[in-house]
Amino acid sequence: MAGNRIFVRVSEGALDTDEALSFISDPAAGGECLFVGRVREISDAGDVTGILYEAWPELADSRLNSLAEEMLQRWSCTKVALLHRFGNLAVGDAAVAVAVSAPHRNEAFEACRHGIERIKQDVPIWKKELLASGESEWVMGS
Repeated sequence: MAGNRIFVRVSEGALDTDEALSFISDPAAGGECLFVGRVREISDAGDVTGILYEAWPELADSRLNSLAEEMLQRWSCTKVALLHRFGNLAVGDAAVAVAVSAPHRNEAFEACRHGIERIKQDVPIWKKELLASGESEWVMGS
């Protein structure tokens, strides 16, 4: 059963990357990979003052669990942690974390990359950039 091999959280609280890394630690793993997505201060639309993430938490949680199951099977990962925030985030805040442990580094790297790409495509969390100009802009699939 993958239950004790998956850690998923969608919340308004700050992301704790140490918690994700601690969770994926496993004596069977030779490699660990962590991706952290942060709010950056500039985008194609201009200077960014923050991000508003809106989420459908129950469905997002379900989709993250399904994605983690897929990652465990496809890359023989030992453990997977998928965390995402919603609400108002400031520049520099961590918005998403994908952490993977696997027997070999290549599996960890590939699974981690796949995880973040699929989160952006399939998980019902929407991103609205708040711009220094006072305007705001929804950003799709980013």
